[in-house]
Parts: sequence; C-alpha cells; structure tokens
Amino acid sequence: MRRVIAQGTFDILHPGHVHYLSDAAAMGDELHVIVARAANVTHKPRPILSDQQRTDMVAALDVVDEAHLGHPDDIFVPIEEIAPDVIVLGYDQHHEEAAIESALAERGIDCEVARASPRDPSHDDELLSSGRIIDRIVERRC
Repeated sequence: MRRVIAQGTFDILHPGHVHYLSDAAAMGDELHVIVARAANVTHKPRPILSDQQRTDMVAALDVVDEAHLGHPDDIFVPIEEIAPDVIVLGYDQHHEEAAIESALAERGIDCEVARASPRDPSHDDELLSSGRIIDRIVERRC
C-alpha cells in the first residue's frame, strides 16, 4: 500500500484545495492530510477558521482517508508517525522540494517528495486562494 501525505493550512476550502488533495490521492492508495496549526502559520496571515474546524472540513472530503492536526512544535513528528511513501506539495506552496528532502534525510525518513499539478481555473472569476477569497469578501461586504 502506497501512503501519501499532503499538508497545508486549508483556511476556507476552495477548488484549488480539492484539486491538490485529489491529485495527491491519485499518487497512492491512502491519503493522510496534515493541517497546519494556526500558531505555526508564519508565511502568511493566520487562518480565519480554527484548527479543529479546518481539520474537520478536510476530514470530510471523500479523497481524504485521515486528517491530522499538525504537531505544535515539530512539523516532522506527524510525518514520522504516518510513515509515508510520498509527500505531495501543493502546486503553489512555498516549500522547496530539495529542502524538504534534505530535512527528511536528516531525520532518517525515506520517502519521495512530489508536487501536485496546477488547477486550470474553470472560468475567469474562479478564486483558487483563501487569501483572495477573503479579499473578495472584504471588498464586497465592507
């Protein structure tokens, strides 16, 4: 059985998230998703939705076998516990494959690192970013 990990913030689920997780699920037999804790999100604004709510939403998706809340201190702890064959990064995630591979090797974790394909917007007005969705809400409601 080929075990796959996908990870992300997943604040306000959108078609880009569904595409990423579907693409990741197609790379194996079992998809585990690690949802970042809000306290650990440092590369963009903190999530609007709570850790538990984001984890519950991801867990409800059919392509996801298990959703896990990330470790409070060490992002590699859940990876060690799940023991994946492949970690799939989102198409536009800020992570560098080589840096992830190096960190995994240092910890003795033997798995492949892949990147999901991009999703082509189905129409000109499709939003594939939680931040852009939030901006649109603020623009239209404030």
